[in-house]
Amino acid sequence: MKIEGKDCRALWFEDGTLKFIDQRKLPYKLEIYTAKTVDDVAFAIKDMVVRGAPAIGAAATYGMVLGVNDLKNTAEKLRKTRPTAYDLFYAVDFMVSKIKDGGDALDAANNYVEDLIDRCRRIGENGEELIKEGMKILTHCNAGALATVDYGTALAPFYIAHRKGKKFFVYADETRPRCQGLLTDWELTQEGIDHAVIADNAAGHFMKNGEIDMVITGADRIVSNGDFANKIGTYEKAVLAKENNIPFYVAAPISTFDKTIKSGDEIIIEERGRDELAIINNCKIMPDYTKVKNPAFDVTPAEYVTGYITEEKITKKLE
Repeated sequence: MKIEGKDCRALWFEDGTLKFIDQRKLPYKLEIYTAKTVDDVAFAIKDMVVRGAPAIGAAATYGMVLGVNDLKNTAEKLRKTRPTAYDLFYAVDFMVSKIKDGGDALDAANNYVEDLIDRCRRIGENGEELIKEGMKILTHCNAGALATVDYGTALAPFYIAHRKGKKFFVYADETRPRCQGLLTDWELTQEGIDHAVIADNAAGHFMKNGEIDMVITGADRIVSNGDFANKIGTYEKAVLAKENNIPFYVAAPISTFDKTIKSGDEIIIEERGRDELAIINNCKIMPDYTKVKNPAFDVTPAEYVTGYITEEKITKKLE
């Protein structure tokens, strides 16, 4: 991604430490969080210093590097950080296998991340074909470079299309409670892509009035029958899209596909803390007596998906 005209990644390994763009501070401050230990990496994942399933997986690979001398406990600690995103488990299992086979941990992690970036680039190239001149496209949450180390999943087609000179407009749901649409806003601003942030509950209005031609989201886990988990609010966007005859696409690398689960009913949905809803930017917006329920994800049935954009192809049916 571009930050102030310079190429940058969401995370990188440097001098024996893992560096992150601290996504808790964006878009107001650009700060770097440094993880020196496995506990630091686990905190970064759990507290959402880093977020987005592919980027979480990438962080986990470097966490395994830092904890290579205590492989079993390191793997267990990282797996416990966030239960819904499959890339985390895929990445940890990848590292365990490579290290047990005698491979160098840092080389394995670097290879994993470079391969991930290449897969996201190819997702962008495949998805770019769907974007036609003058289109208006909705996306939910943030599935750009910040969520994937570079390029993104849902945003990758936007980047490739923009670099090819296509003109289009993006609606970015603000995505409460974490307001991750502001991360999408920040990324699209860096790239110079025309867009606007909208309230989550405004999407139906724009769909009904013919202002949205297509929806593209990312995914945190896609299971065997095509059901998928993504940031809370995705399911209602898919239902609205179908009701209004709008194509709904899911962009994700193969590492997000979990073939050990048959249907979305089996996906564990992470419940997060009260403060994410009750406090914004250190400002309390709810009184202390207000009770809160805060599921971080919802599950969208496969019947609402027009197609899956992967690094290999765009497909309706998972193989």
